[in-house]
Amino acid sequence: MDIRNLFDEHLQVCSDARDSQPSVLDEVVRLAHRSIAEGGKILVCGNGGSAADAQHFAAECVVRYEQAREATLAAIALTTDTSALTATANDVGFEHVFARQVRALSKPGDVLFALSTSGRSPNVLRAVEEARRAGCHVVGFTGFGKSALASMADLVVAVPSSRVARIQEVHILCLHAIASELESTLTESPHARGD
Repeated sequence: MDIRNLFDEHLQVCSDARDSQPSVLDEVVRLAHRSIAEGGKILVCGNGGSAADAQHFAAECVVRYEQAREATLAAIALTTDTSALTATANDVGFEHVFARQVRALSKPGDVLFALSTSGRSPNVLRAVEEARRAGCHVVGFTGFGKSALASMADLVVAVPSSRVARIQEVHILCLHAIASELESTLTESPHARGD
């Protein structure tokens, strides 16, 4: 596939996602807004490129997306603590690297953003199971088709593609859309101002 074809494919997947995902993203924003306004937080996990997306999104919540603002969006990427990740992988098993952190850091009403392009990553699915036990809401970010992650999540952002690169590209676009909306709504909220 040449470079122009990659752009064409990207544009087609984005167009398909634009038609299918906005209503789900609106629900995700409402869910996350409610959790944060009530003192909760967003936990984010994924592997590989999805781990980078998790960190990217959490940083935009904690620091800023586009607006200079107070630190009102609580988010933690479960992909960043190398000591916790390696200790869990060594002592418990790699499939528990996110679940262990969910158990330690979450409380009822928090939201887990679980990113898996295939919807089958064992460590992401274990994190979802732990989030369920903890009373957290779960948003699954995945690709086209049925998957274990899609069946376990409260809300599913399902990119209409089976190509990993295109799925990841649209995931970050969706995460940017969520960050933008949360930043706008929570900056205007009395909770954001501390009133």
